[in-house]
Amino acid sequence: MSRILVSDPLSEEGLKILKEVKEFEVDVKTDLKPDALKEIIKDYDALIVRSATKVTKDIIESASKLKAIGRAGVGLDNVDLEAATQKGIIVMNTPAGNTISTAEHTMSMILALSRNIAQANASTKKGEWKRSKFMGVELYGKTLGIVGLGRIGTEVAKRAASFGMKVLAFDPFLSREAAENLGIEAIELKDLFNQADYITVHTPLTDETKHMISVNEFALMKKGVRLINCARGGIIDEAALINAIKEGKVAGAAMDVFEKEPLAPESELLKLDNVVITPHLGASTEEAQVNVAVEVAEIIRDCLLGRGIRNAANYPCLEAEVCRLLEPYINLCDKMGKFVSQLADGGFQELSITYSGEITKYDLSALTMALVKGLLSPALKETVNFINAVSLARQRGINIKESKSSKEEEFMNLVQVQIKTDKETRIVSGTLSANKQPRVVKIDNYYVEVSLFGEMLVIKNNDKPGLIGSLGMFFSKNNINIAAMTFGRTQAGGQAISILTVDSPITADMLAKIKKIENVLEARVIRA
Repeated sequence: MSRILVSDPLSEEGLKILKEVKEFEVDVKTDLKPDALKEIIKDYDALIVRSATKVTKDIIESASKLKAIGRAGVGLDNVDLEAATQKGIIVMNTPAGNTISTAEHTMSMILALSRNIAQANASTKKGEWKRSKFMGVELYGKTLGIVGLGRIGTEVAKRAASFGMKVLAFDPFLSREAAENLGIEAIELKDLFNQADYITVHTPLTDETKHMISVNEFALMKKGVRLINCARGGIIDEAALINAIKEGKVAGAAMDVFEKEPLAPESELLKLDNVVITPHLGASTEEAQVNVAVEVAEIIRDCLLGRGIRNAANYPCLEAEVCRLLEPYINLCDKMGKFVSQLADGGFQELSITYSGEITKYDLSALTMALVKGLLSPALKETVNFINAVSLARQRGINIKESKSSKEEEFMNLVQVQIKTDKETRIVSGTLSANKQPRVVKIDNYYVEVSLFGEMLVIKNNDKPGLIGSLGMFFSKNNINIAAMTFGRTQAGGQAISILTVDSPITADMLAKIKKIENVLEARVIRA
């Protein structure tokens, strides 16, 4: 008998799926305090949550029997994924359940913004009849710019096309060919800002996407542009948006998500007549609530009954014995994917993976899944997992090649990754250290020794005296400690690569200053 705890409200349709399984005992206990959950979690094999329950490290450590955590929704910010992974607990989410509801809400916001529906409704209910005050604009013939063309962005594109809109899209993993198949034009982000009459964002909130639309981006946009955010608060810089609206650069905005929720009553956004506000309703439809409940119930059911694992955020599907052997390499590939993703410049076109050594005797599909997940995760965040990573990459036109090599290498086991973009080709080789920790041993033609953890500064530089001293002085002035350092070169006095692991975050302003240091040719920050 497997015991399942449902600690947040779940639609009856989902509960029914679980209760119909005779091998399951299902308990619904909502509004549990953290201490109460910590006390009883030891008795359960699976836990189902929405967003209210915080599955922290100490709760996970108390879960002696727990095999799986199911999140009815997309985000996993309320689950300590690392702690669950270390404990061997599979974490699964439901990334597709609210796709249609959020896409439809986005279109509703675009229409409400264009025809002043909310404002006209409020005015008319006050007994006014001011037709001329609420003159609107048509969508037909306008250009919609979509930032992030995943599931939701794609559904928005389909609906916008039916209104006769021209659709442009920017997605770091979207090829022009894949976009053309959808009837969409893939362009660079700055060009999208230049050309779009409407801009809607559909990306996760990451370090890279936080305030990705701010003062400089508003300066690139057309006068009279309209913005929509039904994705994550913080992607649009709210202070910069307010100024752009007041200055007349932005004709209006429709916002469903905010940097701090609930939105403060004193927020300037609430005082602007040409801003439409909703309280995070993107997934708030009866159908979406049922969809995520049914999906999370099905994946938990199938996991506990041994029918397979879907939507796993931290493990691919493997037999237990093989998993124990390959788990360190799965971790290596996940981290290598993240490393390569942040190292390469341009839109990804082709990923070639070559495995060599003792590991080639096994089925390495799980390693490829992990590598592709790592490649996509800096941009797609929790919407990508081990199970859907390869599919998402192929949807975006990324060609994936996998091969095993019998060539004798310098290392017992080696994973080599070559990524081709529309701008360059980069090659990274990785292996495990003696204590099975992931490390990069070669970048392009440069031999290095890089442990994949923390914040790393990767520099391409001229091999000249004084560079390390300059970097040391710079980090000292900014109170940043250097934890590790490695260098690689092909010949003395030529070009070289320098990688520094630091204990504190390197800001965009710091990076700009580093790029100006003498003999620094390129510099980028990589977060493991």
